[in-house]
Order: sequence, then structure tokens, then C-alpha cells
Amino acid sequence: MSPQLVAGGPRVLLRRLREIMAERQSAQTRLDKLVSVIASNMVAEVCSIYLRRAGAVLELFATQGLNPDAVHRTRLKPGEGLVGLVAQTAAPLNLSNAPEHPSFSYRPETGEDPYRSFLAVPIVRGERVFGVLTVQNRTARHYDEEEEEALATIAMVLAEVVAQGTLVDLNEIGDSDLSPTRPAVVQGEALAECVGIGTVFLHEPRVRVERMIADDPVAELHRMEEALEALRLSVDAMLESSEVELTGDTREVIEAYRLFANDQGWRQRLMDAVRSGLTAEAAVERVQDETRVRITRTNDSYLRERLHDFEDLARRLVRHLSQSDPAETVPLPETAVVVARSMGPAELLDYGRRIAALVVEEASQTSHIAIVARSMGVPLVGGAEDVADIARGGDAIVVDAESGEVHIRPPKEVVNVYRGKQALLAQRVARFAAIRDEPAITRDGVRVSLNMNAGLLLDLPHLADSGADGIGLFRTELQFLIGAKMPRLADQIALYRQVLDAAGGKAVVFRTLDLGGDKIPSYGRSVREENPALGWRAIRIALDRPGLLRYQLRALITAAAGRPLQVMLPMIAEPAEFEAARAVIRKELARADRVGLTMPKELQLGAMLEVPSLLFGLEQILATADFLSIGSNDLLQFAFASDRTNPKVAKRYDTLAPSVLNLLRHIAATAERLRRLRSVAVCGEIAGRPLGAMALLGLGFTSLSMHASMIGPVKMMVRSMDTRRLRPLLLQLCGSSDSSVRTALGEFAEAQGIPTGKA
Repeated sequence: MSPQLVAGGPRVLLRRLREIMAERQSAQTRLDKLVSVIASNMVAEVCSIYLRRAGAVLELFATQGLNPDAVHRTRLKPGEGLVGLVAQTAAPLNLSNAPEHPSFSYRPETGEDPYRSFLAVPIVRGERVFGVLTVQNRTARHYDEEEEEALATIAMVLAEVVAQGTLVDLNEIGDSDLSPTRPAVVQGEALAECVGIGTVFLHEPRVRVERMIADDPVAELHRMEEALEALRLSVDAMLESSEVELTGDTREVIEAYRLFANDQGWRQRLMDAVRSGLTAEAAVERVQDETRVRITRTNDSYLRERLHDFEDLARRLVRHLSQSDPAETVPLPETAVVVARSMGPAELLDYGRRIAALVVEEASQTSHIAIVARSMGVPLVGGAEDVADIARGGDAIVVDAESGEVHIRPPKEVVNVYRGKQALLAQRVARFAAIRDEPAITRDGVRVSLNMNAGLLLDLPHLADSGADGIGLFRTELQFLIGAKMPRLADQIALYRQVLDAAGGKAVVFRTLDLGGDKIPSYGRSVREENPALGWRAIRIALDRPGLLRYQLRALITAAAGRPLQVMLPMIAEPAEFEAARAVIRKELARADRVGLTMPKELQLGAMLEVPSLLFGLEQILATADFLSIGSNDLLQFAFASDRTNPKVAKRYDTLAPSVLNLLRHIAATAERLRRLRSVAVCGEIAGRPLGAMALLGLGFTSLSMHASMIGPVKMMVRSMDTRRLRPLLLQLCGSSDSSVRTALGEFAEAQGIPTGKA
């Protein structure tokens, strides 16, 4: 008989499973009943449950159809056989002829010789694979989509029961050799500077799902619809939060988060899961487990970074369904240091500024959580492997978000050392404030222009607060990304006029739209690209769709009205692209003059140098552009062929590698020879770190643009250094064969008394 679902489908099976789980019998008896019921319902000749033991070994815990003597005897190493492959990949496997698969491993004690068709699904809860559920038949055929869906639903219910320890003693399938009392040091990545000292507060946002199987599917659908609407309203309300000011990149993050909350595909998958017989809460977990597996297996780094946003939304949706809010019901210690495996930006905003520091296992420089933490001034260390397992709630903890070290249960002597460091950092902040209005001039008289990056009106107060000389990069695309529809011409004019008014005569460089790639407006059409960073984006879209560029230029020219205007073109790959864009601008200037608009006092047109090919047209672009801005983040990721959003390779190459210094020295030398060096600026991570900025000054660059929070540290470095002493060292380091000269530059700075803080 070919395998198929018996009448009643998964709902009948789920109810029967619930009855078995509630029985007061031994775990083995209940497991034996489970496999028998599953096999009968799916008309399968074999059903087996493998559970993970210590060391990730998979053990056959129960079977219907295989040799019962193999139970608790058959064990598979990680990745061994088809079952091991499913556990390793956390993905289903559906085969019509299992013995032909290259991963097939014959185990004679099981007696599985005659069975050809094979369907296995992982038993997954959260990020942990507890085991594998399989069905087999003699007939060679693929199980259909409904059968695979049913088995996945059963596995999801099993995972919840196993995780709760009500079916199998977790000590039997766990492996923890971590001491809860010994001091421990975990090395991570410093993502938001400063030092935090306090008490561990474990971020455990997952609400325990008590009911897995729906009694009334129609009622569950109604609950899901109400919860989704409540979620949407709560995210909207978050944007109006007064406790934490949502400005610049932080607001962009929450706006993107709102787009995820309104995603119709996500909503449909949730509804379909409820219709399969699950409760609304169980449906959320099912969809999120599938999303996690799908995203972690993709090569799309942007999606991997956004996984935490989806998980944040899923947890928030379950809380709406259960009407619970851990942020309010669980009291935080007075100096809480939140430790988490993962966290979304909205969850951090829930905590607000009540926490002393944050440690997140899954976070990198470009994670949304890192952007929000920097904006809030919360010390953050990411990439701290296993920290959520090592730390216990209530443990003493020190977070050094300058070095990336996390000290758990540290000795008193270590705590005292870090209290001293905290005091020194506080003094440093006070010194930044004292020099805010002072010029950035080196000891040998070199004047340096320190500018801030911005993108929304809410960024503009930082211009005065930071003491920046101007706005070196205004990202105009943010207005397009956060809205529900394309900004009208009047909206763009109003924004640009307000920016120029708020700048009060300080220079503002408007970068034209850098849309495309992973920056798709909610009202735009997304086109799947294998390499979005290298795809149809920025100036490429502008030249292919010149109407969009003219529309924006019209707004900029109108807003300037008698004031200087600086416009910068992104992603220029060759001088010909710059000239093509200049021709479009000339047409728009001619139109403005023709209709009688007040023209800008002066219009300067510049280019972003972020595509390596432009290095080979450097003389030509310097001869025609009014200014250049080196976009170091993109330039270096393209030069190293290293995706900066991928944690596996993001730190593989140092921004202070000799090859980077030589690349920048080539740009500086060419510009100096053409007497254009003062018209070349540098923005990106290297410009926003004191040690990197010091190297740039030594190479001859005198205009830098960075996050507003880094103006103070960089200005203090500038006012403490003598470029004449640094230049000989830089020339020597450019010839080094080391992978980085960061240490040598740091030693020079320390010897010269130049404060560089975090390198």
C-alpha cells in the first residue's frame, strides 16, 4: 500500500499524541505508543524516533517496524547516515530509494534492509536539534507534500515535549560540563564602546507554549488575526517612544522592523500553520523554526543578519497571544547586564536605558542590535560564543566593550580594575565635551575637517552636540526606505530645505539615492540577485531610470535656493558614469533656470570612490569631479572580496593591513600630485576609529566623515598628534608583509601620548 494520511489527517493524529503524552506510564512505553500511532496514521511500515545524547550522538529511542532489539543499541555519530545528515543540516530528507543516497549507512541490527522510501524530519526547538523522526516503506516513492508537512508538525510537537522534560529525562540527552561557579572569560567582538559592570540577567523572551494542538481551529485563526493586529500597533507605537530617542540609523532599523511585521508572506505562513491543527502559539514556533532553518542555510548574508528581527517579531507575537510581557513582569537587577543568544532591536528598546551592558552571542558590527545599542550608549559585546550557557542569572559580570572581553563571575580584583577603567572612561567623555567647540588642529598645525554622517532630520541635533564641522554624508535614500509610498517632490524639497536650514551654513554633502541591492522600498519591486551588493543599485539605477535622478536633483536645487549645494554620486565604477550623470544634472539646472527658480549659489558635484575599478581612472575622475569621498567600507569589501555583513569573513582582513594603507597611499599620492588632496575625504569605519583616523592623517588625508559619537574621540586624537613624526613610520609599515600593522600603530600612539581609545 502506498503511504498516505488516513482520514482525519494531522488533527486526529495530534489529538491522539496529546492523549499519549498525558498518560501516566513510563517514557519508553509512551514513546513506543507514539511511533505505533504515527506509523498507523501515515500508513508507514516503519516509524522511528532518534534522540540526541551527549556528544551529539543520535540514539534509536523507539521504533515501529525495525528490530526492537536495536532500540538504545543503534547509535549514529554526527553526520553519520541519513539520520545523522538530517540532524546535521536540520532539514527534512525525502527519498524514494534511500540505499542509493551517498550518505546511506547500513546498520544490520535494525533489520531495515527491505525499506526503500524514506522520510525524515528534524525534531527542532529554537536552535537546538533534539533528534530525528523518520518513516519508511518498502515501496519506492516520494512522500507527498501533505505527508511531509504532517510529519514536520508532529516533530514540532515532539520537540516541545522533549524540551520540557515531560517525555524523556533531559539529563539523558543533554551534555553540559560547564561549571556554574568558576570564573570564566569569553572573548567576543566589541560593538558599542565602554565598560559595564553588574549582574547577569538572562534574556529569555521565549514564552513557554502550553497547548500545541488546537481544540477549535476557527477560534485559533481569530486569535492569530487579533495578535497580528496588536503586534502591528505595538511596533507603530514603538516609533513614538519617548524613553529612547529614535534617530538616524536607529530609526531606520525600527522602520525596517515595521516592514517585517507587515510582511504578507509571513502572515500567510502563520495562518496556514494554524489551519494544520496547531494552536496559534504553536503555529508561530513552527513557522519560526522553519524560517530559522531556511535562512541559516542560505548564502544571503543580508537575510542572515535579519534573522534576529524575524525571531524578535515571533517572540513578540507569542507574547501578544499569551498576553505576557517579560520586560514588565520580571524585575531587572539595579545594574543588569543582559546576556542573550540573540536579540532583536525592538527587544533592546523594551529594556531601554535601564541596563548596564549587553552581551549577545549572535551579533556583528552591522547587526540591527549593534546599531541601536550604539545609539543608546549601551556597551555591547557580540560574537561571545556560548556565553548564554556559561553565565547564570545573578552572576557577577564585567563587559569590556572596548576589548571585547566578557568576565563572568570575576574575582574582586578584576572587578576593581574595571571600576578604575570605568572612571577613566568617564573622564575621557568629559574631556570630549570640553573640546567640542575647539578646532581639530594637529600639533604641527594641520587643520582637519571632522564631519558626521546623517540620513534623517532626527540626526541633525547631533551636528551641534558633537562639534562636527558639517555633514560629510547625508544618506537621502532613508526618506525613501522608511515611507509607505514614494516621497513626493514637495516632501523631498521640504526635507532638504530643513537639513540646510539646520546646518546653519555648515557644509552638507547630499548623496543621491543608493537604492537597490538590499535597500528596496516597501512600495518597490524586489528583484532577486545572487550578489545584491554588486547588482543593480545606486548610480546604475539612476542612469537606467534618469527620471528618478532628475526628480531628486530638482528637489535639491529648489531647496538650496541661493545657498551652496554639494551633491555626491554613489557607486561610480568609471569616469564615463560620472559624466553621464553630470549631463543629467546640467539638464535639470537648465530647467531650473528656465522656470525661474532661484539657483544654488554654487553646485559642487562629487563621487563616491567605493568601486575598485575607479582606482584605474583616478586621474580622470580627479580632473572632472569637484570632490571625492572614499567609501572605505564598500571599497575594502570589494577589494578583499569579503562580505562585511558575513561574520565568518567580516574580520578576516584588517582595515589597517599594509595592502589597505598602500591602496590609500596611492589615492593620496595621485591627488597630491594633481593638487587635489584637500578635496578628497574618507568616510567609513576606518575614519571613525581614532587609530584608523590617525593612519589616514599620516597618509595626508585631512577630511574625515564618521558617526557623530566618534567626533570627540577622533578630535582628541587629532589635537594630540604630530603628523611629521608619524609619516616615516607609515612609509615603513606600508612595506610590511604582516596581515595588520594595528599593533605597531598602537605602540606608536602610546609612546607619543596620543589617545586612541578602542583601536
